[in-house]
Amino acid sequence: MIPVNLPAHLRIHNLPLISFDFSLMLEAVNLECVRGERRLFAGLGFRLEAGELLYLQGRNGSGKTSLLRILIGLLPPEAGEIRWKGESIKTLGDDFRADLCYLGHLNAIKEELTPLENLRAAARLADDELAEDDAIDALEQVGLAGREDLACKYLSQGQKRRVALARLVKEQRPLWILDEPFVALDLAAVNWLAGIISAHLQRGGLAVMTTHQLVDIPAGTVRELRLN
Repeated sequence: MIPVNLPAHLRIHNLPLISFDFSLMLEAVNLECVRGERRLFAGLGFRLEAGELLYLQGRNGSGKTSLLRILIGLLPPEAGEIRWKGESIKTLGDDFRADLCYLGHLNAIKEELTPLENLRAAARLADDELAEDDAIDALEQVGLAGREDLACKYLSQGQKRRVALARLVKEQRPLWILDEPFVALDLAAVNWLAGIISAHLQRGGLAVMTTHQLVDIPAGTVRELRLN
């Protein structure tokens, strides 16, 4: 259990009782990214191992989101490659995507659906099984108890972000790529999410995250990479 101070409506419990292979490794090798006529970065490389978090930092337009898209295979680099467990993600294909959880800057929820419906639909799209009781428990943990059946269009921006983040409560994939996950969250929710990420690292998971606010992650090894 992660020792963070949380109000009663935000608790970390019933997390997946799994541990990951501690030989897991994500590598970026001599990456170059060009958008239009502008080179965002070149010669970029890093290695991330089990239990480690990489903070991506840099001003707007420095290439943080482009790097995340390269890491998940949505954007081909101008040069270089991404390796997962020692193999190119282009070679691994679906085997790499089966280990990947990506949470984008946008919430990717349907306004007409309820939080419960959105959460279970996201699980089905990811080919995961999520029982209704587990989905309700996840929504309770993010502070949405009593709003499970309310259409998301009636929720605040912070509550919509919590619907998206509820995916992480039961997430069992070892590699998390998170684009500005703390946006629109109050302090209590920020601490809760830091605890969820810490628990993931303690199980041997890896995470790459962009954020404009450095948040203390109380477990795992935290590295920083600044794009200029």
